[in-house]
Amino acid sequence: MKIRVNVMLKEGVLDPQGKAIGHALATLGFKGIDDVRAGKVIELDIAETSPDKAKEVAKKMAEKLLANLVIEDYSVSVL
Repeated sequence: MKIRVNVMLKEGVLDPQGKAIGHALATLGFKGIDDVRAGKVIELDIAETSPDKAKEVAKKMAEKLLANLVIEDYSVSVL
């Protein structure tokens, strides 16, 4: 079963990569961008048949390795 884990910095945590992307977009002529936040997407194909069980396994993965829970939030979706 395929699962996707989205990891983003928590609100209030400085995001230098997002700032750099926002600056580059402005330099390229894109206007009206107030804020940019950068994150990561991790897709996994796991040997699980139950969507609920797959989501539970992905949450454990995120909490143990994929996300730094001090500064990042995550969400899990089954594809």
